Amino acid sequence: MASASNDPTDLLPDQTEGYKVGEKKTMDEYSKLDADDDAMQRYKASLGLGGAGKDISDPNDPRHCIILSLTMDSEGRPPVTIDLSEKGSESTLKDKPFKIKEGAKFSMTAKFKVQHEILSGLHYVQIVKRKGIRVGKDQEMIGSYAPNTDQNPVYTKRFAEEDAPSGMLARGHYTAVSTFVDDDKKRHLEFEWAFDISKDW
Repeated sequence: MASASNDPTDLLPDQTEGYKVGEKKTMDEYSKLDADDDAMQRYKASLGLGGAGKDISDPNDPRHCIILSLTMDSEGRPPVTIDLSEKGSESTLKDKPFKIKEGAKFSMTAKFKVQHEILSGLHYVQIVKRKGIRVGKDQEMIGSYAPNTDQNPVYTKRFAEEDAPSGMLARGHYTAVSTFVDDDKKRHLEFEWAFDISKDW
């Protein structure tokens, strides 16, 4: 995996004040928790626990969270998808920058699978640099998820809409390092990629 950040804590999400990382529990422990507690039932439902479907975790694949793709959507343009499903596919991304029109509104959508155990507090964290100088850090809370089932084989999460920078000074080549990291600070995928801000698509 590419690792272009000098500070390993850089690619961790900033801690939200008042947010406490929950105690880690197994699927079995969650299923036995407070059946009479409405709040717990709602939380378990939000994770997809107690629902129908057969666990489709691959016993030969130890990965906990598998990031399949990232897609950029911008109105009036066909979606641009970064395919991350094949191992090692992320290693060539920085050599294939994609273009973003200055000032354009866009949003990213992550597609991923969870297997073996509950995934707690998955975040997407991104450091953007231009000419080697850091110009921004973005993060998105993706959430907590139970392992996928045959009835819900893939999760998708659409991130908040963003505005590309605009103006002559904003145009140019940018590099970014992105990571998917959970509450345990486990990095499920880290990769370097590139984009160009230009006057037109």
